[in-house]
Amino acid sequence: MTGFNVSILASGSSGNSLYIETPQKKFLVDAGFSGKKIESLLGEINREGKDIDALFVTHEHSDHIQGVGVLARRFGIDVYANEKTWQAMSHVVGNIPTGQKHVFDMGTIMTIGDIDIESFGVSHDAAAPQFYVFHKDNKKFVMLTDTGYVSDRMRGVIRDADVYLMESNHDLEMLRMGGYPWSLKQRILGDQGHLSNEDGALVAADVLGDKTKKIFLGHLSRENNIKELAHMTMETTLMQKDLGVNEQFHVYDTSHEHALDLFAV
Repeated sequence: MTGFNVSILASGSSGNSLYIETPQKKFLVDAGFSGKKIESLLGEINREGKDIDALFVTHEHSDHIQGVGVLARRFGIDVYANEKTWQAMSHVVGNIPTGQKHVFDMGTIMTIGDIDIESFGVSHDAAAPQFYVFHKDNKKFVMLTDTGYVSDRMRGVIRDADVYLMESNHDLEMLRMGGYPWSLKQRILGDQGHLSNEDGALVAADVLGDKTKKIFLGHLSRENNIKELAHMTMETTLMQKDLGVNEQFHVYDTSHEHALDLFAV
């Protein structure tokens, strides 16, 4: 097989985890549920926790790290995060054997087995949040959620990927009219918050390229978004910009609690 396979195990405001496999390696990115739930999600795609070689952490918020410590200890998984994220999450993930703890500096590329993983910083209210681009056989998969805005530097890193997991966290009107306290609304809407449906769609319109085949909509809020609304906003925005929706590429939804079928990048 050329390229690699991916399953978005779950994506949303209540928990996030992603699975990636190559002929040589099997990875998780984040484990924002209990260890038991992550194992159940892996089971939905006929994979097992004991086969995971490494787990990459984006940042220390609980919807990304809840199961990290449990999985690392249970299956001896190597865990990668930057220094500031390690410091911020150590009290949550508990004791992980020293030999399994690895520092993945922001803005660097690491080769593990047969795949290159590139880290890049984002704008979010965490210690040092970073997301990842996976490169193999001229194929490129980008994950970008948990950021309040997307700088030119970030756009350069993520441009022209084959597949995107792109944040569509909230509908602006639903958030403004909803029951969240004003301080929380301000946090979500701020530069260190989350991309709205509109923001995510505009970023996608700017960075997608001739290689792009799939855009998955991620990290939807249960309270401030509706799957159909996020999907319509993305498709409408891309159509308005005369980009080939449902021709050159397709837009896909993710689930809060169920794994998507494995797909090839």
